[in-house]
Parts: sequence; C-alpha cells; structure tokens
Amino acid sequence: MTLAVEPVVDHSSGAAGTQPQGSEFTPLLRTVKSQDLLERRTGWYVRNIALNALSLAAVGTGMALIGGSWWVLALAPVLAVLCARTAFVGHDAGHAQITGNRAVSRVIGLIHGNLLLGMSYSWWNDKHNRHHANPNHIHKDPDVAADVLVFTSKQAATRSGFRRWLTRNQAWLFFPLTLLEGLALKLYGFQDLRRQPPRERAVEGLLLVAHVIGYVTLLLTTMPLGHALAFAAIHQALFGLHLGMAFAPNHKGMEMPDPDGERWGHLRRQALTSRNIKGGALTDWFLGGLNYQIEHHLFPSMPRPHLRLAQPLVKAHCRDLGIPFTETGLVDSYRQALRHMYEVGEPLRME
Repeated sequence: MTLAVEPVVDHSSGAAGTQPQGSEFTPLLRTVKSQDLLERRTGWYVRNIALNALSLAAVGTGMALIGGSWWVLALAPVLAVLCARTAFVGHDAGHAQITGNRAVSRVIGLIHGNLLLGMSYSWWNDKHNRHHANPNHIHKDPDVAADVLVFTSKQAATRSGFRRWLTRNQAWLFFPLTLLEGLALKLYGFQDLRRQPPRERAVEGLLLVAHVIGYVTLLLTTMPLGHALAFAAIHQALFGLHLGMAFAPNHKGMEMPDPDGERWGHLRRQALTSRNIKGGALTDWFLGGLNYQIEHHLFPSMPRPHLRLAQPLVKAHCRDLGIPFTETGLVDSYRQALRHMYEVGEPLRME
C-alpha cells in the first residue's frame, strides 16, 4: 500500500531521476513505451476492486450468519487473504498505476489503507518512496535500516541485549515475527500522525480510528467475545504472514550498493537489488504482481497486468548488457532470503 505524499518518482515519465539520453535504461524505456505498457488499465482495476469489495462483504455476511459457531473462525484466513488483496490495491494506487489523477489515487489509497486495513497510507507512501529511490542502500532505504532485523554484519556487530539475541536467531524468527506485522503496521500509522501536516493528520487519523471502531464493532456484533478474540488473533496473524510472504522474496539477500562506491544508473540500481519470482497466474495473484519486482522497480507506474508482458523485454535487455537478471522459485526465494539473514547473524552465534 501507499499515499498522500507524492507518488514514487516514475522513471518512465521523464521525471527527475530519469537516466540521461544514451543511458542503459533509455532503449528499454523506448521499447516499453512503444508497446503501450505504461498505459493504465483502469477497467482492470475497477473490476478487481469491485470483486474484492464484494468478497469482503460476503465474508462480513458470513460472520453475521455463523458468528455464534466456532466455524466462524474458518472465515478468518479468508479475510486475511482478502485484506492482502486490499493492501495490494493501496500499493498500486500509491504508485499511480490505477489512475494518473493524484486526488483519486489518494482517495483509493485512504479507503483501502486507512479505512479498510487501519494502515496509514501516508506513512507507507513516504517509506515506500524512499525504498524505491534507493533499494537496499543501507543509509537511504528504510527497509534495510537496523530495527528488529538487520541485514549487514556491520549492523549486527552493534546489537546488544535482547536485540543481539534476536539477530543471532533472526533467520528462525523471521516468519514467526511476521505474524505480528499486521498489528505493527497499524501502530506505525498512528505514530506517524505526528509527522503529518494538520489537514492530512486529521483525515488520516479519523479514518484510522474509524477502522478500529468498525472492526471491533463488526466482531462484537456478529459473534461472542471469545469467538471475536480468536477470530481477530487468527485474522491479524495470517494477514501479517501473507504480507511477509509477499515482501520477503523481493530484495533480501540481493546486492547492497556500497555507499562509498560507484553509483549505479537506474537500470542497475533496480535490477541488481531485486529478485523476480517464477510462477503462473496463481503466483501473480498470491503476490499481487510483486513477483515481477525488477519490472515494478524499473517502471513503478506500470499497471500490474502489464508487468508480466514487460518481463521478457527487461530480461532480454539485461542479457544484452550482461546485467544479471535474478529469477527463482517462490520456495527458493525464501531460502535465499533466510540464508542471508542467517549469515548476517552467524558471527554473533560464534561468540
């Protein structure tokens, strides 16, 4: 998901940051434009947003009908998957993939992020923009900043106390920790309200509070308290796990630019730090198109259904230039990411 700040700089539009004429990226950009792959697919998004909304309504109806039975817990995993679909729509809105109208994109993001998920669209957009601008850059990408997890041996060496224990065991703890990600994203959104300007803060805060009230009301009016607590625990844990499974394969274990070394151009900066995931329609659906991570990073505003069409063009262009194009299966991508985290924590385990 993503929001109210400026959309991610689109290197396909000639905006600031686009590589100069004659760069490695320029011929690829021309080819992609010539095939209209940057043209938006509003109708495709309208159909998917409508289907997701109807599915969410159906789950809510099911909760009301069987809330008195423990069988209602079977709907919690379904709701978790639909919430991930909702997050993917917010993500695409923040990248201006759905429409070029910033106001409309913001409304879509606020509805799908703040109101439906309780996740701040503005917070996510600010964080995600910085990630896209400098993926895997240890000083500029917030996704690889030392926090619960660390991604370099230098970061690991500074850990102490409980965080040191976390780093020693982070490969084993990664997926268990993602069970808390859904709640953590909500907390980050509320914390970020202090950063936002007054008008934006009022809108974002109101919608975040509306989500909490609506979610609690839905649970308590459709099922007994015990059912509601169990339902919320399963739903939030699986939602966080789903997001973790969608985002984990993308960059972890890939190249990390040397802050003091040679500066890469746009093509190398995005391709060398990103990993694609092989698969068919089911993989596209499950990962929300993020399995085409290289194409997405090269062309942030490219609509999701066009990413698979751009992939052979990008792959061929990278091959011609001798630039590695990393692509692997879903399970192997997790293995590579976890192996990287394991190796980062290894010096601490040898003490």
